[in-house]
Amino acid sequence: MLSVGQSFPAFSLESHDGGIVSSESLRGSPYLVFFYPKADTPHCSREVCSFRNQWDAVKQAGLAVFGISYDPPDRNRGFAEKFRLPFLLLSDRDHKLAKAAGAAMFLLPIPKRVSYLVGKDGRILKAYPKVDPDRHADDVLADLSNLVS
Repeated sequence: MLSVGQSFPAFSLESHDGGIVSSESLRGSPYLVFFYPKADTPHCSREVCSFRNQWDAVKQAGLAVFGISYDPPDRNRGFAEKFRLPFLLLSDRDHKLAKAAGAAMFLLPIPKRVSYLVGKDGRILKAYPKVDPDRHADDVLADLSNLVS
């Protein structure tokens, strides 16, 4: 895992809507990246829905949210459509970002369920090494007001 105060690794990943999201394009705004093992599985579905269900509060806080998995964009697109997600899912197909962020699992073809809250300057404000899929959005929102100025 990366530590608070470190720069989050640079990335450029394809989103489920066919666009590209890069860390450079996010400079100046706080964002959350959460790695999830596999689209449309029970725990991952509960995690994305926790953010969907809190979306008004997330938007009001000015936080961008991105889910990241190894799934290809078309699988993420189906997942996003099924649960009507208001945020983008990104594909880390070559696992480079997961490895750089300490989210890759040795010998398993899925990332760990970890998250990072990143500040306007690209530095990590909070690392979440263990995530409760049902409460993750609540936990992030509770931390956000104390960490983002």
